[in-house]
Amino acid sequence: MASANISEVRITAAHDGEAELLVTLTFANGGRSLVTLDEFAARTLLASTNASTSEQLIGVSWDQVRDALIASSNRFTEHTA
Repeated sequence: MASANISEVRITAAHDGEAELLVTLTFANGGRSLVTLDEFAARTLLASTNASTSEQLIGVSWDQVRDALIASSNRFTEHTA
């Protein structure tokens, strides 16, 4: 996913009732993708971008979203090794 940036951010409910962040990625060619971040990934993304509100994530690159998703996933495997 090259050249994609966050263009929209919404807070939504997950199937378990927990809050999640739903970000819209917009590509250079105009294409769009929705990506859901669980609470851990959302907090990681906010911290890594020094954002204090979800609206401040507008313009953040896909690379930082990807890294937050990886960090969220890795939290499950780091403790089992």
